[in-house]
Amino acid sequence: MIFSGMKSRIITRIALSGILLSLFLSASPSGRDVYQPPDPQGDTFRIRNFDTAFLPRFDPAKGESVFVTQQIFDGLVRLDNDLNIVPDLAEYWDISEGGRCYTFYLRKGVRFHDGRELTAGDVEFSLLRLMNPETESPFGRFFVDKVVGGEAFAAGAAEDVAGFRILDRYIFELHWKKPYVSALGLLSMSFCRILPRETVEKDGSRFFARPVGTGPFKFDGWIRSPRLDIVGVRLARNPSYFGRLPRVAMVEYSPYYTRDHFEKREIDVMPFSADLARLGCRVVEGGDLNVYHLMMSCANPPFDRTRIRRAMSLIIDRERLAQAQSSGAVRFRASHSFIPDKLPGFLPSINPVGPAPDEAYRILEEEGYFHTKEFPEILLYMPAGGKIDRTPFVRELTRQFETAGIRLKARDYWKLADLADVRKPFFVLCQSSLAFPDPESVIRPLFGRSSPARWLTAGVPGPEFDALLEEAAVEPGRARYQDLFREMERMIRRDVPGIPLFAAVQRLAVQPNIRGLRIPLLGTTYLDLRDVAFIR
Repeated sequence: MIFSGMKSRIITRIALSGILLSLFLSASPSGRDVYQPPDPQGDTFRIRNFDTAFLPRFDPAKGESVFVTQQIFDGLVRLDNDLNIVPDLAEYWDISEGGRCYTFYLRKGVRFHDGRELTAGDVEFSLLRLMNPETESPFGRFFVDKVVGGEAFAAGAAEDVAGFRILDRYIFELHWKKPYVSALGLLSMSFCRILPRETVEKDGSRFFARPVGTGPFKFDGWIRSPRLDIVGVRLARNPSYFGRLPRVAMVEYSPYYTRDHFEKREIDVMPFSADLARLGCRVVEGGDLNVYHLMMSCANPPFDRTRIRRAMSLIIDRERLAQAQSSGAVRFRASHSFIPDKLPGFLPSINPVGPAPDEAYRILEEEGYFHTKEFPEILLYMPAGGKIDRTPFVRELTRQFETAGIRLKARDYWKLADLADVRKPFFVLCQSSLAFPDPESVIRPLFGRSSPARWLTAGVPGPEFDALLEEAAVEPGRARYQDLFREMERMIRRDVPGIPLFAAVQRLAVQPNIRGLRIPLLGTTYLDLRDVAFIR
């Protein structure tokens, strides 16, 4: 596509009767620039996602350009749209030794985009690279302390990881220190994608600018602006893909596509906004696993008392807050639990809390407020920066508390640790983005013994909760594991160290002639484009 800016807007317009051209650097041996005129009825699917900038590197271990790496690379296993584990490069697997040993049997004949066959050596190499401190992956930590020999490898005391074993060309074995019921969920994540060892070792960092994977689409070239700045990427269908072939021949992705492009039907998908509704587009929504909580300073009076914290939760009207914060591209859905209720095994609460302002007022009266003393002002700390305007949320929450006779004062914060010396009662708006779809990804960072937020909750819910969390860490059975986290959720609800608010639902505007696009629960970065098709 022709673009005339590298940032978030088009700086100049090319007035050629509104025609949008596609300029990309050819991946063919000649290396010449190829101009691709638009064909609104053609077989090239053009999409803008929620990203606001484009990074022309695709390293899964570093979380770079996840939406693109999802199309180029595969993992041992993957998640379907409903978070079920399904085979990917591993055709099947065995779990033994009480949940400590996972043996993966690779599909035979799977080939990388350069023609070389996938082997168990590529699996070992990719996971070693993920754990290697030199890679600087933020995700290697999920393996280092869990895999046999992981800590020795990360410390440089061993050249390999003892828990990684290649049994033959197509069999890879992984040994965990303790039973790890969430192992497959972890291995399904984008940072666990499998790379071709020899090519990565030969090309070094250059590999990730022109990557080679086994996925349904392969790198085909760059989308460039008139000044030849890289503003997007072009992917081609992989005719040798081992699974079902994509229904579109090409994908062009750029975060710099505009509403004008969508209105002229020069692109097929972009984040929804209210002004797009009149164009007759369809709206597809999903991705409910980003959840927001209002945490309380449990060591600061009067929030050091459970009854006071419970009264705070009864004041809040989540539905109104969600409605106030919702915009075109993101709709917020009220939530009554810390663990996302869309995770398998965790259903929405049948006894939601609040709003019950009369009961909250009664509790606060019994605690001596309003008649003999005024309730202290509450500080409301909001994350600084970010792309979402929090003003409507602050305004609505302030209104709700003022109705209850309590004043809020909003402030920004950059790091949670900066609030450790605040002695007044305060709320902190926190967002939990799951590193992988597991209840531990929410609970441990907020309430675990080593959590950076431990000082905030002052150890609430307490030792019994801590014991359940550690029991869950070594529980091999899925049913018992979920029971443990449901019990932890009940303890949090009982002791109220924080208040769950809502989940963010992403919304995409889709042209009427597009079918097969579905937003998975993990969000738009995990879009599966294999089923996307044009209808004539």
